[in-house]
Amino acid sequence: MLSPRELERYARQVMLFGEEGQERLKKATIFIAGAGGLGSPVSIYLAVAGVGTIILVDNDLVERTNLNRQILHFDRDIGRRKTDSAGEKLQAINPDIDVRVIDATIDADSIDRLVGKADGIVDAMDNFPTRYLLNEKACAADIPFFHGAIRGLYGQVTTILPGRTACLKCIFPNPPPKEVFPVVGMTPGLIGMVQATEVLKYIVGSGDLLANRLFLWDGMRACVDEIALENNPSCSVCGKNRNSIRVEK
Repeated sequence: MLSPRELERYARQVMLFGEEGQERLKKATIFIAGAGGLGSPVSIYLAVAGVGTIILVDNDLVERTNLNRQILHFDRDIGRRKTDSAGEKLQAINPDIDVRVIDATIDADSIDRLVGKADGIVDAMDNFPTRYLLNEKACAADIPFFHGAIRGLYGQVTTILPGRTACLKCIFPNPPPKEVFPVVGMTPGLIGMVQATEVLKYIVGSGDLLANRLFLWDGMRACVDEIALENNPSCSVCGKNRNSIRVEK
């Protein structure tokens, strides 16, 4: 049940989703991989929307070069663990939710423990090896996976629903070359908000998700394109002849 305080806080959302929708948000647990450029806006907007439990995982320190885009972190946070900085801000933004920050590396040994029984996984990473691991976990445990990625003034988003849509490995069978890429802070801000919107719609059961659709943002031209996606029957993760994935639900 929503408290009087929560009903007041979320009054404008209740007009749209009803109390039932807001209660669904309160009961939801969302796992966010990364407290950086994408993780910042995603976690902020899910926090203010009233997602009841946010699990945020990162293993880095705040650096000065982060500050042009990672809006959870301030100049005074340089040298702190990102999880400490992020947890402090998110809990201050909304003291009515449960913010769980975990300073850890996401790998094959830790992913089951870290994701736990989350209702959704948000990809706020900057590398494909970890993204592929998250994708495998999502497919194995039947958890929706909200992918986002950025470079410069360009970004992309898709929502992966295991068993219903193409998975990340279907869409990107081979990882791009590893590199230090340019980032302008507005891009992860916009892409992160699209991801957060997808999470919100999924939880409350409203609107059309970016299922089997790749949303493409071109900031140079200020335009949006969309690519239709299909699953690959031979995909090693979600196809008929997929490899055995040793990930617990």
